[in-house]
Amino acid sequence: MRVFRILAVGFLTYGALVGALTVFQRHLMYFPDTHKPEPADFGVPEMAEVTLKTKDGLDLLAWYRAPQSEALPVILYFHGNAGHIGFRAAKVRPYLDAGFGVLLLSYRGYAGNPGKPTEEGLYQDGRAAVAFVAGEGIGARRTVFYGESLGSGVAVQLATEGTPGAVVLEAPFTSAADIAAKSFPFAPARYLVWDRFASIDKIGGVKAPLFFIHGERDRVVPVGNGRKLFSAAPEPKSARYFAGAGHNDLYMYGAAEEVIAFIRKTFGD
Repeated sequence: MRVFRILAVGFLTYGALVGALTVFQRHLMYFPDTHKPEPADFGVPEMAEVTLKTKDGLDLLAWYRAPQSEALPVILYFHGNAGHIGFRAAKVRPYLDAGFGVLLLSYRGYAGNPGKPTEEGLYQDGRAAVAFVAGEGIGARRTVFYGESLGSGVAVQLATEGTPGAVVLEAPFTSAADIAAKSFPFAPARYLVWDRFASIDKIGGVKAPLFFIHGERDRVVPVGNGRKLFSAAPEPKSARYFAGAGHNDLYMYGAAEEVIAFIRKTFGD
């Protein structure tokens, strides 16, 4: 009987743990900084605050600077799961200096925005960014969808809904379910994920040139996961893997220069 009691307690404890992972999974996926940042405080004073309108009625903060000539593209930057757009200012600095337009989108629930992040919610936010740029008179072919980590799932989804001029994916994953299975191997996490961001099932529908960047020492999204997505992607595609880089330090290894070279080649500069 004692053995059965121990087993019962074990099963109940395991069940409670899996239940908690399920219920609180979005707290484990999204880590928003809710403070509203100011462009000048993060070294991009030339970027202006703009408001994006989502179809489900939210007003979202974004920072925007138009391209410095009609020949240059606009980068729609979809950031990762943590922080806010201010922490991406240093990453977009090289693109501003190159004269590209940049739209830094802040998701719902981030940077003082209303709402709570979900997969469909982030897609809605991304569509609002696409609509804003179109409203500025920028044609789809003059846009670059840049997806950082979690944002790669947003970029891939949007690229299947339209045809940007190019798509850049930084530390992309096959799906959130695959990452959950890696992170919680003791639980059936793959089957419990609500926000799946299944890029592996969508990447074949992307018609734009693709450029992948990934760190060989990435412990958050293993480079093998990104390579699998790259293998599934259609041509034209290219990739740059940085031997010493992890998940958050690609720009210390020259990622910006690689992205700029890809964009200039793609847009014929």
